[in-house]
This record gives sequence, C-alpha cells and structure tokens, in this order.
Amino acid sequence: MAQDIKDLLKKEPLHIQKGLSDGHEARFLERLDAALPTEEKVEKKRSFSFYTIAAAVIVLISLSVLVYQQLSNAPFDSNTEVTTTDDTTKNAKPSLKSLGDISPDLKKIEDYYVASINYELTQVEVSEIGKQLFDSYMQKLAQLNEEHKVLQQELTDIGPNEQTINAMIDNLQFRLKLLYQLKEKLNELKKSENDA
Repeated sequence: MAQDIKDLLKKEPLHIQKGLSDGHEARFLERLDAALPTEEKVEKKRSFSFYTIAAAVIVLISLSVLVYQQLSNAPFDSNTEVTTTDDTTKNAKPSLKSLGDISPDLKKIEDYYVASINYELTQVEVSEIGKQLFDSYMQKLAQLNEEHKVLQQELTDIGPNEQTINAMIDNLQFRLKLLYQLKEKLNELKKSENDA
C-alpha cells in the first residue's frame, strides 16, 4: 500500500495535470480570498480596534475625572476666612472655628440652623406698627450673634469641648426660636390691626 510518490509521478504524471478542470484556479482564488482577509478587511479590523481602544481611553479618563471630583468634593464653607502669610497679615487674628470645622455631623447641624434662621428672616413681614417690635428682636439677635462669635473664639483658642459645642448649638436654637416668636407676635399684631 505504501507507494513512493516519485514512482507514482513517473507512471502517471499527465493524469494529474489533466485532472484540473477549467476555472479551477478562479475557484481556488475565490476560496482563498474568502478564507484569508484582504487588505480592506484587515484595515477595517484595525480601525475597529482603534475605535475600541479610543473609547476605552475616553471611558477611563471620564471615570478618573469623576472619581477625582468625588474624592476632592469639599463643599464651600462661607464661614472660613482665607489667610495669607504676607508680612502685612502676620499680626492678623486667626480665623474663628465653627462647628463645621470639628465634624461633618456638627456642620450639618450648624448649616441647618443657619439656613433656617436666614429663611425665617426672609419670611418676616414688618408693618409700621410692628417695626418697633422687629427692631427689639433684631437687637436680641445681634446680641446672640456676638455671643456666638465669643463662643467661636473660645472654640478656636481652647479647642473643642462639650460645653462650648452645646453652647453654640443652644445659641443657634435660641436665635431660631426668637425668630419664630417674632413671626408669631407680628401675626398677632396684624390680626389685631385687621380686627380693629
């Protein structure tokens, strides 16, 4: 069964050449083109891989920017002062500490009360009759604001302690209660004015 190829070719060399039909080469080239990609197909694959790489790079850059913003997202604190180290400002007082400088939870509490106080101040409607009452309440609020600054100075000088923190929170609560009382008194005055 095992035959030498040279012997086979010597016996029937013409048989192999005659066995190829017309168009055999064309069919072979078509199959070859189908099996192996041409330059256009290779170029399409290269451009597709280029776009894939470019998209991946864009996604990575976007994610890194997003993570950077999330990690460095420090809310703007309007209570802090910017201090410089110029010769002219060396004798300046250090900025006062607030509750927000101690912990994020205390910052939330302070922000809540300050926002509520500011909101209530914007909601107060003062008539000519209630002007004197309004002025007296504003004087009380100014005194409480000065006391709050003293407490901030104490917090800055001594450091955080439970008494100072509680006093600052009580001060904010009392200011808000004063504004509620003011609104209530002004509404009573308005009702009595309308009844008369």
